[in-house]
Amino acid sequence: MHELSLCEAIAATVVKHAGDRTAAGVVVRIGHLRQVVPDALAFCWTMLTEGTSLEGCALEIEQVPVVVHCGGCGEESSLDLPLMICPACEGDDVTLLSGEEFQVASLDLSEV
Repeated sequence: MHELSLCEAIAATVVKHAGDRTAAGVVVRIGHLRQVVPDALAFCWTMLTEGTSLEGCALEIEQVPVVVHCGGCGEESSLDLPLMICPACEGDDVTLLSGEEFQVASLDLSEV
């Protein structure tokens, strides 16, 4: 379950940036191509933060769809399946615009 190691990385980032402040929440942006199961990530977050300084820190997951730009027809499209083919013209001259993200987007921290 790689979600646990992802939560460890998120927690380390939160602790690093929080300093002496209390973290009430963290927002992560995760692209569809990262193949992260949101429910598993949320479960691991709760398990990992229990009994730590991050206990009660809410994890919000923003899922980022796969979006491509087609060099052949110029269309920008969201993909439901990870097939790098333009849904408009079925061409394969596509450039990935989003879907590979994995980032801590924001932190909700208390004032010192």
